[in-house]
Amino acid sequence: MPTFAHTKYELVIIGAGPTGLGAAVYATREGMSTLVLDKGVVGGLAAITDRIDNYPGFDQGISGLDLSEHLESHARRFGAEIHTGVEVQGLTKSGHTVNIQTSAGAIQAEAVLVATGSTYKHLGVPGEQEHIGRGVHFCATCDAPLYRGRDVTVVGGGNSAIQESLFIAKFAKHVTLLVRGPELRGTEILREQLQALSNVLFRYNTVVESLRGDGARITGLHVRDTAAGNEHDLRTDAVFVFIGLLANTQPFAGTIDLDSSGFVVTKSNFATSLPGVYAAGDVRSGSTWQIASAVGEGVSATLAIRAYLDRLHHDVHTAKAMARRRAKASVSRSDA
Repeated sequence: MPTFAHTKYELVIIGAGPTGLGAAVYATREGMSTLVLDKGVVGGLAAITDRIDNYPGFDQGISGLDLSEHLESHARRFGAEIHTGVEVQGLTKSGHTVNIQTSAGAIQAEAVLVATGSTYKHLGVPGEQEHIGRGVHFCATCDAPLYRGRDVTVVGGGNSAIQESLFIAKFAKHVTLLVRGPELRGTEILREQLQALSNVLFRYNTVVESLRGDGARITGLHVRDTAAGNEHDLRTDAVFVFIGLLANTQPFAGTIDLDSSGFVVTKSNFATSLPGVYAAGDVRSGSTWQIASAVGEGVSATLAIRAYLDRLHHDVHTAKAMARRRAKASVSRSDA
């Protein structure tokens, strides 16, 4: 287990993805003592993205792993303390201090930024896990341009699957949409837009049983028709899965307000319902689930935290000064 450099920090960032690392760059450059914790690896979901073509400044694209390493190096350059393999188990508040329970021991902070992101719901079938980032994707905006003129399969039937399919269809030669039920579940206008496209094929009452590849990339998948009861193979160059997102907020349930889907509810300045605790990025209710905006949210939240700490330090200093004046006045009265 890691040993923390301090027992209390001005800012503890929970999550070492783009949001948390972007926040750490700004926080440490502003002089805040900053600790970044993540139960997994640096980079989060971005680190397992094969290629990112829409992050500003990298005009030739960049792998998710390389971008994560750049962000980590930048944060460390200004003095951020970063530990992975540390799971945060809960938060409590004592006065102006946030107590953080972790798998490596308890620590304290004046402010906390929750940047734990979200996890894409997986199919949970053989062949999926080993091909994530190698033909299995969860972000059309990030990866659809990689499959220009190729055959792509999309799994899902709700609004997200339809919206992402509309985007993928701009690049792919053919898009096959696999829908578990007998019809699309999205809004009527989205359904009409997708059904009007000539390069989109719909397969209803269809579930994925397994994925197959050649050791490096996805080559096809095995599906089952739940209505007819038969099974068959489909060839594909990529599989995009859009069956929902899970917020990584389990340690915070009951401590900060979450929406009906488990994402953190925030105010306009990214503050949560617990004073001193902020949230940004994909874990936040209403986020756009894009890397560039996640980094921006982390930065904006850090600026709000800086203002919060300035007010906190001023209030503490004022309280101490008043206490000293009262003590001095008490001594003067007793001497009179």
